[in-house]
Amino acid sequence: MASANKADKKKSEKREHLFAWEGKDKSGKLIRGEMKAATETVVNSTLRRQGILPVKVKKQSMKGGGQVTEKDITLFTRQLATMMKSGVPLLQAFDIVGKGHANPAVGKLLMEIKTEVETGSSLNQAFRKYPLYFDQLFCNLVAAGEQAGILESLLDRLAVYKEKTLALKSKIKGALFYPVAVLVVAFIVTAVIMIFVVPQFKSVFAGFGAELPAPTLIVIAMSEFFVAYWHVIFGSIGGAVYAFFYTWKRSVPMQIFMDKLVLKLPVFGDLIRKAAVARWTRTLATMFAAGVPLVEALESVAGAAGNYVYKTATDQIRAEVSTGNSLTVSMQNANVFPSMVIQMVSIGEESGALDGMLSKVADFFEQEVDDAVESLSSLMEPLIMVILGGLIGGIVVAMYLPIFKLGAVAG
Repeated sequence: MASANKADKKKSEKREHLFAWEGKDKSGKLIRGEMKAATETVVNSTLRRQGILPVKVKKQSMKGGGQVTEKDITLFTRQLATMMKSGVPLLQAFDIVGKGHANPAVGKLLMEIKTEVETGSSLNQAFRKYPLYFDQLFCNLVAAGEQAGILESLLDRLAVYKEKTLALKSKIKGALFYPVAVLVVAFIVTAVIMIFVVPQFKSVFAGFGAELPAPTLIVIAMSEFFVAYWHVIFGSIGGAVYAFFYTWKRSVPMQIFMDKLVLKLPVFGDLIRKAAVARWTRTLATMFAAGVPLVEALESVAGAAGNYVYKTATDQIRAEVSTGNSLTVSMQNANVFPSMVIQMVSIGEESGALDGMLSKVADFFEQEVDDAVESLSSLMEPLIMVILGGLIGGIVVAMYLPIFKLGAVAG
């Protein structure tokens, strides 16, 4: 029992907390900051080692509140790049962004990173401790900027990259969400008609004493099925959708299958392929312009490809480039890139302006995605109107056919 209590005490001593501190530097100027440490004593001793006389140290409550999204990281990157280009010191920039952020979770994350930097870590090492928010590409670019002394420039380039990637993802999600949302609404409207409206007509038709038309009988039979098994229908559909997305998120074979499948879809496949090429070329251009060696850059590109087909192709390209092949030949052998992309890369390699050419290719395909999304939206609207009109109109006509028939006989 005593040993267990001792272990718990030791564990609690090792647990770190966030402390806000005030102190005076060697010139007597009052400065403030935050530090992550196990106890207040550790904070005081750390500050003294840094030449700061502690005046006030207060433990902060670790607030939660929301999640850190990709949009939050993109905004933080842009703010950090802007402030550093304006001459704001790194730690002060973290203070400004972290304390002024609307999402407490982001503020907490930034204060933790700031503490890592204060205690001696480089910026890229601090970012690497949070792989959930900062991927390998992000950390590699920051490391390249620190080594070359051009951190402000690379943060700006990284911010542009993340903004364009986020915009691209948003457009793809919007293009895919629209038809799915309409289909869901169509199903709900049909279910409501089948469960609540058609049974009312059925009770009216019961007093006709005449044989009902075939379309009416089909709709009534469907309505009876919906009324009897609505809980099974909704439960099965909800369970199937949940199981599908659960498996897709956690099963690697399922992810591989879906990544291959989406590229083969009639209309959306071409859109997703263009988005994948845009992201691939944008990522490689950003890495290459930062001075990262091509083989190492391709390793980061493979992770940022967003599709298993392009990840596999990138791994193959990297293996061929590392054995002496040119990037153009390796991309040709991968057989997943349009000829225009390969030609532009070839020109870039020959002219020594590969990053510029890759950026132009990325711009071109991002514009292609924009145009494709607009065309898809304008094409889907009349198509969806026809589908919804045909579905709802067919049910209405089927229900009114006996009334029309009765009116004709009476006439």
